[in-house]
Amino acid sequence: MRLFLRLLPLILVCAVSVAPASAFAGAHGEKKEEKAAPVTYFALQPLTAVALRRDGRRGVLTLEAGIEAKDPKVMARAQLSEPRLRAAFAQVLMTYASGMRRGDPPDVDYLARELQKTADRVLGQSGSRVLLGSALMN
Repeated sequence: MRLFLRLLPLILVCAVSVAPASAFAGAHGEKKEEKAAPVTYFALQPLTAVALRRDGRRGVLTLEAGIEAKDPKVMARAQLSEPRLRAAFAQVLMTYASGMRRGDPPDVDYLARELQKTADRVLGQSGSRVLLGSALMN
């Protein structure tokens, strides 16, 4: 026990000298201001439409989509226009689902093109990208 008490100051000095200097930088009152990255993406609520399933019964076509825009002005406009975007996207999805042949899987490439045209029309400018997450037929 006496040996441990004699070596304790030496152990503490070694531990402090090994500790990185950056760990003590915040203790001296030097605070760096971090800039928050601008928002470039937001997801829309899942869109749904009624379609016929393979067995002839009604099913639900569900599509997850989001908007990406690098330009802050386009992103702000897209966020403000979210209800209009959802309504226009739902209209495109319902039109597509009503014309689907029974048992066919959803054509995601076609939907992506149509939703991109719709987003550009609703926002009044290009510069945004419509990103699709998944398309499910239930």
